[in-house]
Amino acid sequence: MSVEKYHYAVGRRKTSTAQVRLYSGKGDNIVNGKKLEEFCAIALDAKRILTPLTVTNTENDYHFNADVKGGGTTGQISAIKLGIARALVKSNETYKPILKENDLMTRDPRMKERKKPYTRGARRGKQFSKR
Repeated sequence: MSVEKYHYAVGRRKTSTAQVRLYSGKGDNIVNGKKLEEFCAIALDAKRILTPLTVTNTENDYHFNADVKGGGTTGQISAIKLGIARALVKSNETYKPILKENDLMTRDPRMKERKKPYTRGARRGKQFSKR
């Protein structure tokens, strides 16, 4: 039984967390046990996930297996994308400047704003009635 060597990285966005294993060689890209095409309802989402591999021109050199939990589709896609970028840097440091240039190495810090007391939402207050 042969054990495949992989590079592991974690990507996060909003409340989504993706654990990515990047394998060298050609293979199927798998997300949560499904092929990438099955996981993404829209083809553009699959393209967005593969951005780090496209930018570094390594689509045929690597394949990945990702487990993603929490959040919605947009957050999950961004989390997987960041995980792939981080794993690529672990596999080869020369990719880091290319990925940084395309803004793929920074974690997006934006989170949902919390609800404040005596308001209906994060910023929406109670409606004022003059009469």
